[in-house]
Amino acid sequence: MPIDVEHVAWLARLAVPEEEKELMASQLGRILEYMAKLEELDTTGVSPTFHALEGMQCSLRDDVSHPGLHPEQVLANAPDPVDELFCVPRVGEDES
Repeated sequence: MPIDVEHVAWLARLAVPEEEKELMASQLGRILEYMAKLEELDTTGVSPTFHALEGMQCSLRDDVSHPGLHPEQVLANAPDPVDELFCVPRVGEDES
């Protein structure tokens, strides 16, 4: 199971110390066992729910349009703006 822990850690971009891998493997195993138990439940006729409490609704505010900021305000804290744009380092390898 430590290989699974290493793979999950790699996917999550986490550095897991060697001494913690066995504990994490045990915890991951318990989580997967619980998920397997949940899969055994018969959910025929049970409609999907979006909230644990019946009748609960989204409490987000109304979507209201507001005027935007002027480019100088937006770029005021940018470390290296270029022509009213954010200048950021290249990500990934060169495709040429």
